[in-house]
Amino acid sequence: MIPFTLRVTLSIAVICYFILILYYLKKRMLELKYTLLWLIAGLVMGVMIFFPELLVKFVRILGIESNMNGLYVLCIAFIIAILMTLTSIVSRQALKIRTLIQEISMLEKRIRDLEQK
Repeated sequence: MIPFTLRVTLSIAVICYFILILYYLKKRMLELKYTLLWLIAGLVMGVMIFFPELLVKFVRILGIESNMNGLYVLCIAFIIAILMTLTSIVSRQALKIRTLIQEISMLEKRIRDLEQK
């Protein structure tokens, strides 16, 4: 179904993808808990390269006529999942930053009050 040269090219691209993720993890540009999401994405890409018939079966289960439309829908769904995950991470970080700002403000006020005494 997938030509051999395309399969080899995609395999090399997925290997480079994994190397890049592991490099970012080693250099601490990505935290371990967030790396799992990207590793799952790479694993799914690898599975789709070596077992393209799984995509065809999954698309038929969803009732989509064209394989390319099914792939497009799956890519959009995965991008939405990544965006939701990243949005939840940003929201938690914003809450932590707000809490830290409030704590620092209270500590600064305490220090000023103690210095005035």
